[in-house]
Amino acid sequence: MIPKNTCTFFLFIVTIFTSFAQEKFTLSGTITDSKNNETLIGVNIYIPSLKIGTTTNEYGFYSLSAPKGEYEIEINYVGYQTIQKNITLNQNKKSNFSISSGEELQEVVVTENKGKINVKSPEMSVNKLSISTIKKMPVVLGEVDVIKSILLLPGVTNAGEGASGFNVRGGGADQNLILLDEATIFNSSHVFGFFSVFNPDAIKDLKLYKGGIPARYGGRASSVLDIYQKDGSSKDFHMNGGIGLISSRLLAEGPIVKDKGSFLIGGRASYAHLFLKFSEDNKNNAAYFYDLNTKLSYKFNDNNSLYLSGYFGRDVFSLNKSFTNTYGNSILNLRWNHLYSDKLFANLSLIYSDYYYGLDLNFVGFNWDSGIKNYNIKYDFKHYLSDKLKLSYGINGTYYQFNPGTIKPTGEDSGINPDQLDKKYAFEPSVYLDAESQLSDKINISYGLRYSLFYRLGSSTINYYDNDQAVIFNTNTEIYEKGTPTSTKYFGKNKVIKSYNNFEPRFSVSYQLNENQAIKASYNRMTQYLQLISNTSSPTPLDVWMPSDKYIKPQLADQVALGYFKNILNGDYSFEIETYYKEIQNRLDYIDGADLIANNAIEQVILNGQMRSYGLEIMLKKNKGKFNGWIAYTLSKSEQQTPGRTPEETGINNGQWYASAYDKTHNLAITSAYNLNEKWSFGANFALQSGQPVSYPNGQYEYLGITVPSYGSRNENRLPAYHHLDVSATLTPRKNKDRNWKGEWVFSIYNLYNRQNAASINFQQNVDTGNNEAIKTSIFGIVPAVSYNFKF
Repeated sequence: MIPKNTCTFFLFIVTIFTSFAQEKFTLSGTITDSKNNETLIGVNIYIPSLKIGTTTNEYGFYSLSAPKGEYEIEINYVGYQTIQKNITLNQNKKSNFSISSGEELQEVVVTENKGKINVKSPEMSVNKLSISTIKKMPVVLGEVDVIKSILLLPGVTNAGEGASGFNVRGGGADQNLILLDEATIFNSSHVFGFFSVFNPDAIKDLKLYKGGIPARYGGRASSVLDIYQKDGSSKDFHMNGGIGLISSRLLAEGPIVKDKGSFLIGGRASYAHLFLKFSEDNKNNAAYFYDLNTKLSYKFNDNNSLYLSGYFGRDVFSLNKSFTNTYGNSILNLRWNHLYSDKLFANLSLIYSDYYYGLDLNFVGFNWDSGIKNYNIKYDFKHYLSDKLKLSYGINGTYYQFNPGTIKPTGEDSGINPDQLDKKYAFEPSVYLDAESQLSDKINISYGLRYSLFYRLGSSTINYYDNDQAVIFNTNTEIYEKGTPTSTKYFGKNKVIKSYNNFEPRFSVSYQLNENQAIKASYNRMTQYLQLISNTSSPTPLDVWMPSDKYIKPQLADQVALGYFKNILNGDYSFEIETYYKEIQNRLDYIDGADLIANNAIEQVILNGQMRSYGLEIMLKKNKGKFNGWIAYTLSKSEQQTPGRTPEETGINNGQWYASAYDKTHNLAITSAYNLNEKWSFGANFALQSGQPVSYPNGQYEYLGITVPSYGSRNENRLPAYHHLDVSATLTPRKNKDRNWKGEWVFSIYNLYNRQNAASINFQQNVDTGNNEAIKTSIFGIVPAVSYNFKF
C-alpha cells in the first residue's frame, strides 16, 4: 500500500495547481496528417509570445493553458509543413489541426526540426527515429530493419553478427522492455537475429529510453523501446509494399467509415529457402519467417475512440524434416481513449501477449513446447493541470503463465516418456505517478514514483534446502554443486509462494543555459521480476523465462546520468554528450557446467550476482540540408561479479569482477544520407565495435589419451574487432501525373569491403597434430541486394 502521507502530499500539490490553472483558459485537441487522418505523436505546439508549449501524446492529443488573450500559435513536426494560426483565447477552446506532409507539398519548404534538441525539456537519454530515416539506411539483404537502425545510436550495441536482440548501456538483451502498441514483445528477431519482427510499413513512431525512464514504464532493468503502429487511413484506400531478394511485404489501409473508422493490415514473408529446393541435398530443408500486422480504429466522437491492434509472427527452421524449430510472438490489444475534459486524457488497455517456442526432434522421438503468456490491464491518465505542471498517473496489473517445457513422444515407437515441467504463475500489479513542472524560466524538472508488487503463485511444488541454499559449495574440490532438497511443499492454485514489493523513484532536471544549451541530469530505479534462463551470451529463440521466487530474486537497477545538450546554427546541427553509471543487483550467474534446459530445479545451478556499467556517449547530428546524418561514439565498461556467500566460497571467477558478455569498450557509428535530386538519394553506414568478450583456453592437458583444453578467468579474451561499411542508392522514377502509383528501386551493399567478422571462435583438436586449433565462424561477407518499393 502507498503510505497515507504520500497520497495526502500529492493531493495537496494537485489542489494548489488546479486552483492556479482555473485562472487560465485551455486550448486542446488532436493533430493529424491531412492526407490520411493519422494521429501524430510528438508534434510541437508553441506560443512564441509566452514561450510556452507542449507536444502531442501517443494518441495525437495536446492540451495547453494560457491567460486570456490573442496569440499566434506555431505547429511543427518533422517532414511536415510548419503552420501558424491566430487564436483568441477567452474560453476553453478545442481546436483540431491537420498538417501536410512533404509528399503533398510543392513550393512549401518543409521544416526538419525533430533533430533539434528540446533543451527546455528534462527528458534525456532518449533517442527518437522517424520511419523515413530508418528506411534510408542500408541494411543486410535489403530488408529495412528497426532493430538494426537503433544499433547506430550511442550506447546501443549488438551481441555479434546475426545475434538476436540488442544491448543498451552494458545491459543484457533480456533487460530491454520492448513494446508494440503497449504489448510486450519477448523476442524481437526473425531468423535467429538476422531480421527484426517489426514491419517498417506498419510502424508510426518509435522511441528508445536508455535512462531517465518515466514511471509509467516498469519491469525491465536497462531500457524501454516503445513502438506504435499506424492507425490506418480513414480518408482513402492505399496500398504499399516491397519486393526483395529474400522477402516481400504488402500493406493495405483504408476507411471503414470515412473520417471516422479505419483498418490496416500488413504482411511479410521470406522465401529464400525455396531456392534451396533446387538442390537435392537441401530439398527438405527450410528457414523462413512470416508475420501479420493488423489495426482497427473507430472514432465515436471527439471524446471517445476505440482501437484493436494485433501482431502474429512465426519462424520455421527445418533440417531434413528430422529437426524442426518453430517460434514467434502473438499480441492483441483493445484500447479505449477517452477525453474526460480538455485537461484530462485517459487510455484503458486490455492486452494479451504470447511467446511460443516449439521443437520437433523426430530423430530423437519427441516434441518440445515452451513459452510465456501474459494478460495485462492498464488504465493511464494524462492530466494537463497548467502550462507549468503536467501529471501522468495510472494503474497496471499483469498476470503471467510460464511453461518451461512440455515433452511429448512423436509416436508409439518413441522411447521418450511424456513430461511436463512445473508450470509457473505470477501476478504483477503496479501504480505510478509522474509529474513534469517548470520551476523557473531556466529549470524544468520531471519526477515520479512507481510502486510495484510481485506475487509468485501456485499451483507448484517448491523445494526446500538446508540454510535455503539450493547451490552448495564443495570445499574439497572448490566446485559449486547442486543442492539436495530436504523437503517439498505443494502450493495450490493462486496461493502465494513468494511476494516482493519495490518503490521505484524517477527524477530528471534540465537547466537551460540559454536558448540553445542545457545541462540535464537524471536518476531512475527499475525493478525486473522476470529472469531469462539462457545458455548463450545473447538470447537465442530458446528463451526460457522464469519468475522471481524464493531463490530467484528480482533485479534492481539504479542509474544516474549527466549530460550537456546544444543546438547549433538554429538547430541545423545538434550536439549531445552524456555520462552514466548503472548498478544492477541480483543479476543471475550460472555455476560451471550448469544444465539449464529441461531443468525442473533451476535454482540448483544459479547464483545471484551483481552488474555495473558506466560510460560516455557523444553524438553530433546534422539535421537539415541535402546531406544529413550523425556520428555517435560510446566509451564504456560493463562488468559482472558473483562473490562467495561465505569466506570459504570462491564465488564465480574467484569472486572477481569480469567483463560481461555485453561489454564493448569502443562503439563508433556513422550514418549519412544525401539527396542528390528528385530521382537519386544515397545512404551509408559505418559501424565499429570492440570485440565481444569470450573465454579462450589458456592451456591443455592430456587425459586418457585425449587433449583437454583448460580455461582461465571468465571473458578475459575478446573476439576480433567488429566493423563494416554499408552503402545504398535509391532511384525514384518521376511520377506520372495520370497515375497514383509511386515506386522506387533500392540498391544496397552490406559490408562493402567484405570484412569477415567473427561470430564465434571455437577450438577443436587437430586430427593430424593432436593440438587444439582455433576455427573462426563468419556469417556475412559482402552482400549486394536490390529491392523495389511501391505505394498507390
